[in-house]
Amino acid sequence: MMHAARLRRGEDIARVRAEGVARNDKLFSLRALPSDQPTVRVAVAASRAVGGAVKRNRARRRVREALRVALSARPSVTMGADLVLMARPAAFDAPAADLRGAIVRELDRVLR
Repeated sequence: MMHAARLRRGEDIARVRAEGVARNDKLFSLRALPSDQPTVRVAVAASRAVGGAVKRNRARRRVREALRVALSARPSVTMGADLVLMARPAAFDAPAADLRGAIVRELDRVLR
């Protein structure tokens, strides 16, 4: 099982957003930057376009849970990466299976 650590520092998130590879989906946008560390670090955010605080928090929780399930199903990855996922308004009420499927699909493209 693969575990993702949180990406917390503002300058790390800014570096991933500036230098990372962008992948876009109708449910979220993903920025990924390979790193030398063996772990995957993740930041999940939602803009005000998603809605009020309750909707933004729910969208973040749903994306974070789908990411947790997707990473736990993956075999161990030898390369580490820093990921920034921005939830989009459709992530708030999308079926959980669709959200997981989209995250798995994009992770497979980014974490090869």
